[in-house]
Amino acid sequence: MDSRLGAVESRFADIVWSRAPLSTGELVKLCAQALDWKRTTTYTVLKKLCQRGIFQLDGGTVTARISREDFYAARSQEFVAESFQGSLPAFIAAFTKNRPLSRSEAAQIRRMIDDYTEDD
Repeated sequence: MDSRLGAVESRFADIVWSRAPLSTGELVKLCAQALDWKRTTTYTVLKKLCQRGIFQLDGGTVTARISREDFYAARSQEFVAESFQGSLPAFIAAFTKNRPLSRSEAAQIRRMIDDYTEDD
């Protein structure tokens, strides 16, 4: 799955994720209101994101093949892999270089590390 979305694709995807499953007619109306799109533009972008494995169109109903959370988790993993050779500590060091963590954020991260640490 290609996990990169442009700004407009991202807005479109958020519409689908927030309301799926939904009919194509409902999606066309939502995109006309939110994005000022014509029906053909909505179908073109939907087809593109279906081909990329993000959404599915079946019998006039649009569903998500991957949740918003799983999509962005995969995107984050790709970013760390591409930009920091897969090193999460290197990513965190870069992220916090100009923006220190608050005590609350640090505590949250510690809890996450404890919850997700593999047993040896």
